[in-house]
Amino acid sequence: MSMTVDRTAEETLRDDLRYYFMSPCEKYKSRRQIPWKLMVQILKIVMITTQLVLFGLNNQLVVSYKEENLMAFKNLFLKGYSGTDDDDYSVAVFTKKSVYDNIYYVIDQYFQISQLSVGPISYAEDNGEPLPLVICKEYYRRGSVEPSDEYYDIDAHTETVCLTLDPKFATTWKTDNASFFELDFYRYELSKTLFLISFSLKGINLQTVRSYELPDCYTFVVTVTFDNQCHSGKVKIILAIDAVSSACKNWKISGTAQKNTHYLLVFDGFVIFVCLTSAVLCIRSIFLAIRLLKRFSKFCLKNYNHKVCEDDQRQFLNGWYILVIISDVMAITGSILKMEIQAKSLTTYDVCSIFLGTSTLMVWVSVIRYLGYFQKYNVLILTMQAALPKVLRFCCCAGMIYLGYTFCGWIVLGPYHEKFEGLSRVAECLFSLVNGDDMFPTFAEFQQKNTLVWLFSRVYLYTFISLFIYMVLSLFIALITDAYDSIKRYQKTGFPMTELQLFLKAGRDFHLPEGEEDVGSVENGGRADIDSPSNMLCCCRRYTISSIR
Repeated sequence: MSMTVDRTAEETLRDDLRYYFMSPCEKYKSRRQIPWKLMVQILKIVMITTQLVLFGLNNQLVVSYKEENLMAFKNLFLKGYSGTDDDDYSVAVFTKKSVYDNIYYVIDQYFQISQLSVGPISYAEDNGEPLPLVICKEYYRRGSVEPSDEYYDIDAHTETVCLTLDPKFATTWKTDNASFFELDFYRYELSKTLFLISFSLKGINLQTVRSYELPDCYTFVVTVTFDNQCHSGKVKIILAIDAVSSACKNWKISGTAQKNTHYLLVFDGFVIFVCLTSAVLCIRSIFLAIRLLKRFSKFCLKNYNHKVCEDDQRQFLNGWYILVIISDVMAITGSILKMEIQAKSLTTYDVCSIFLGTSTLMVWVSVIRYLGYFQKYNVLILTMQAALPKVLRFCCCAGMIYLGYTFCGWIVLGPYHEKFEGLSRVAECLFSLVNGDDMFPTFAEFQQKNTLVWLFSRVYLYTFISLFIYMVLSLFIALITDAYDSIKRYQKTGFPMTELQLFLKAGRDFHLPEGEEDVGSVENGGRADIDSPSNMLCCCRRYTISSIR
C-alpha cells in the first residue's frame, strides 16, 4: 500500500512539475487555464510603448525649447558670436579693449532684453521687483609678475567682489560704478575667473499648446564667464544656462488642453495598474516555483536520500520573472514621475525618461521568453546562454589590455590629439577603431610637431589595431560562433538533459538502452546504468535526448 502511495505521489509530483514547465499554450490545452501572464504582458507592451511615445514627443519639445533658448541667449549677449562654439567656449578675446567691450555689451543687452528678444522673455521678479544682474570679479590678494625679469610675487588667496545692477538704473550704471570696472590686468590676469556675470530671465514654452498640454513657465539662470584659467593671453567667454520649469501661476487657456491632460493622467494610472498586476502574477509564480522546488527536494530526500543538484535548482528560478518585475517597478516609478510632471509638480524630465526608456527596453526583451518555447526562434537565447560565461572571461582578459592602451594613449598622445585628451575620450576613440570607424582621420590628425611622439603614435595605433581587430575581435566572434555551432548540433542530435528533465520525461519503465554512454559520467569512465528514478537521482549528470527511448 505504501508503495502505491509513493508511486501516486511520484506521478502527482511529476505531473505538477511538467505543468509548471509547460508553455502558456500547453497549459491551456492541458487544463484549460487562461494564460493571464501572457495576456497581461501583451497589454503592457502596447500601453508602455504608447506611453513612452507620448512622453518622448513632449520631452523633445522641452529639450528643443531649452537648446533654442541657449542659442538665442548666445546671440543676444555675446558680441561677435559666430553661431558655433569652439571646443568648450563660445567666444575668445585677446585684448583689454575686447574684454571691456564684451562686458559692457552683456550688460547693455540685458537692460534692453524686452526690446531685443523676439521670444516671450522678460526679467525674473521677486515680490514684483525685477531680480538684479550680478557681476563678480575674482583676483589674487596680491600679485605681481615681470616676465622680462623672470620675477613673480603671488599671494595664492583669492578675493571676490560682486556688484548688483538693477534694471531701473540702465542709463546710469556705467558712470555710477566706473571704479568697479577699472581692471589692473597684471593682477587680475592671475585669477582663474576674470569676470562672472549672472542674471535670471523668465520664459513660457508655448509649444506644448500644439500637443494639447498646458504650457510650462521657465526660469533661466544665465551665467557668462570670462575664463582666464590658462593665463595665456586668451580669455574664453562661456555662456551657460540653468533652466528650471514650473507651473504658471496665472493662466487661462480655452480648448482641450486641460481635458487632454486629464485623459493622460487616467491613462498613466491604468498603466500603473497593469504593471502592478504583472508584478503580482510574476511574484506569485516565483513563490509557486519555490514551493514546488521544496516538494521536489523533499521527495528526493525522502525516497532516494539525495539532494537536488544546483543545475536543477536553478531551473526553478526563472530569470525572466525577475526581469519583468524590475521592468514593472521602473515603469511604475516612471509613470508616477510622468504624472507629477503633467501636474506641474516636478520637472525631472531626464530621470523620468530614463525610467520609462529602461522599462520599455526590458518589457520588449522579456517577450523573447515566449518565443523561446518555439525551437526555431530559440537559437538566440540558447546561444547567448551558452556563450556568455566564456565571453565574460574573455572580456576580462581583453579588458586589461584595453585599459593599458587607454592609459598609455591618454598620457602620451593626449597633449597632441583631441581624441586622446581625456580617459573617456580615449576609450571611445579606441572602441571606434576596434569597429573600423574613423581610422584614417585618427592617423592623419597627428601633426609632426614632435617627431618622437609622432613615431610613438604610429607604433601605438598599428599595434592596437592589429592586436584587437585581427586577434581579439576574431577570437571574440569565434567564441560566439562555437556556441552557435554547438546549439545547432544539439538541435539535430538532442540537447544534454539534467536529472530534473530526465525525471519529467521518465515513465514507470524508464531506462537507457544498453551500450549508450552517460554523457555526464565520462570522466568516471562508467556507463549510464539507469533502470529507475532512484538510480537516476544520484548526481548532477547530463544525458542526450537521442539516448532515451
